[in-house]
Amino acid sequence: MKYKMIVLDLDDTLLQDDGTISAGNKQALMAAQEAGVKVVLASGRPTYAMRALAEELELERFGSYILSFNGAKIINWKTQEEPFSSTLTPEMAHTLYHLSVEEGVSALTYVGDEIVTASANEYTTIESDITGMKIVEVESFVDAVQVPVVKVLMVADPERLVEVEKKLKAKMAGQLNVMRSKPFFLEFTEDGVNKGTSLNHLIQTLGIERSEVIAMGDGYNDVAMIEFAGLGVAMGNAPEEIKQLADYVTDTNMNDGVAKVVEEFILKDMVVATQSSY
Repeated sequence: MKYKMIVLDLDDTLLQDDGTISAGNKQALMAAQEAGVKVVLASGRPTYAMRALAEELELERFGSYILSFNGAKIINWKTQEEPFSSTLTPEMAHTLYHLSVEEGVSALTYVGDEIVTASANEYTTIESDITGMKIVEVESFVDAVQVPVVKVLMVADPERLVEVEKKLKAKMAGQLNVMRSKPFFLEFTEDGVNKGTSLNHLIQTLGIERSEVIAMGDGYNDVAMIEFAGLGVAMGNAPEEIKQLADYVTDTNMNDGVAKVVEEFILKDMVVATQSSY
């Protein structure tokens, strides 16, 4: 079998627009896992917001992994151990908050299973809806964030965030990884941490080669893993520039794009191998 692992972004990739896994996608992924292929969920979402999906796909039974917080955490779903974890200091979170104030945008982070922000708005509400996490609006972000955090988000109108991203990428170069996961979400993690570097760490621990990995996504935060994988796949609903970086473009998230890749590059090979053995 050529491919031993398939790594999937969640929103607008594996998930339909209503946040669910289609019957076709689930059936294909369960068949792949039964055949020994690792299914890894890789998302900008906090771990808390990936739990139900990991359970739906039975990652525990198959001994698979999730990459949460854009790769800042790797979690063995069977043992709940974290072979890799990256955080930002409270001081760095405070610095990012002050920068958000200067830029006139909102900032948020996660403390425990809650979203902490000093300025809730429509975009913090979107994050709450996506993750299922409660928003806690605080008077002082600095006072509320006194422990290391995995990442900080700045949220605002997409056109405004384009300007903020350009400015802060230059300002924080060599200190932080800065990327947009959605047009209205600008994410900050430890320098050198993204879905691609996290995936590299994971396959080295498992003895899997890059050439044996399929990675699928639709967003700018998926580019690193799409370019890293042996077969980098962009969704049909991805922006054109991401499609151009991919090795293969599949159907959209609303038309079983994930299942079509699994069937073409994993399950079809299994059928051919079975037939040739007779």
